[in-house]
Amino acid sequence: MRDAMERLTMWAVVLCLAGCAAGEVVPAGRDVAALRFIGEQRIAWKAQFQGTTIGGLSGIDYDAANGSWILASDDRSATNPARFYRATLRFTPSSFDAVELTAVRYFRQGDGSTYPVEHERAQAGGVVADIESARIDPRDGTIWYTSEGDGRLGLDPFLRQADAAGLLRAELPLPASLREWPGHERGVRNNLNLEGLSFAPDGASLWLALEAPLVEDGLPPTLDHGAPARITHLDRAGKVLAQYAYPIGAIPARPGNGMAADTGISEILATGPRTLLVLERSAVQGDEGRYRNHIRLYEADLRQASDIRGVPALAGATFAPAAKRLVLDFAALGLPMLDNVEGFAFGPPLPNGHATLVFVTDDNFSKRQVTQLLLFEVLPP
Repeated sequence: MRDAMERLTMWAVVLCLAGCAAGEVVPAGRDVAALRFIGEQRIAWKAQFQGTTIGGLSGIDYDAANGSWILASDDRSATNPARFYRATLRFTPSSFDAVELTAVRYFRQGDGSTYPVEHERAQAGGVVADIESARIDPRDGTIWYTSEGDGRLGLDPFLRQADAAGLLRAELPLPASLREWPGHERGVRNNLNLEGLSFAPDGASLWLALEAPLVEDGLPPTLDHGAPARITHLDRAGKVLAQYAYPIGAIPARPGNGMAADTGISEILATGPRTLLVLERSAVQGDEGRYRNHIRLYEADLRQASDIRGVPALAGATFAPAAKRLVLDFAALGLPMLDNVEGFAFGPPLPNGHATLVFVTDDNFSKRQVTQLLLFEVLPP
């Protein structure tokens, strides 16, 4: 793959794409045949910005109205209150030159307060937010974001809308199947629930992806077999339009003796009415205790998949899952380090009209990990 990338012709035009105005971004609906890697930028561990510690970046999206990006942290208000950053990314067709943070905004609860840290929740009130995805509304520029909730605290996942300053605007009702349930005999698994969010290309509806199967849908992936995770299609009022089973692959490598490994969906991005890019992320712990990340990007085609919204349990049921095609195995990039990729988004077009894709990693505020932003050109069919 690297040889193929090196044979691609580089453009002589060097154009900064940091400040694209409204209308310059390619519409979200598009075909993605393959990706060409352009470059990487990193943010230093525990870098400081406007009184906050940068880390835990789990969501990213591009705001075409002003040419900026948002980067959402999954900090459960333990380091600083739940928040997102505004950023400018500077790149050309042949280089990824800079990431510049320009602002930080706190997500707010209904009363205007920031989300509390877990041990202060009883006194402060409200819910603990574990934000895993954030998207710019293509219709009005507001920000929609998901939280995984917390089964230990009895907190359901949620999907909320905030204005550009982070103030709460609305919350969409979620299907009962996506709730936490006492005893965890059904419903979402703790820390394996709402992970992916995307608007449809026309902005009229949204897609939500679970990281792993519901309890009633069977066990999560193992070394020997994959597992189905539900992807739900909602209208803007929260009505379920359809639901599909996406086949997550098996864990790709064996962990060390007594060590952990898992795999699941970390983000989605709609490319057409019933096609999505799906990011599968696996973390496999070696004998020394360090995790190695296995990252693969797939295209999911839902056109022949069964609508399973009326299927209470997938375990033992008959249904047609989404078809999937590998777009990129990140191992082929040969990067010195590939961390915990959690978010990705389309960006402004290159001079040749091809879209860009930017991926971001969540360093979990760990010195052993890094915050990476990875830039690609989208190669159409």
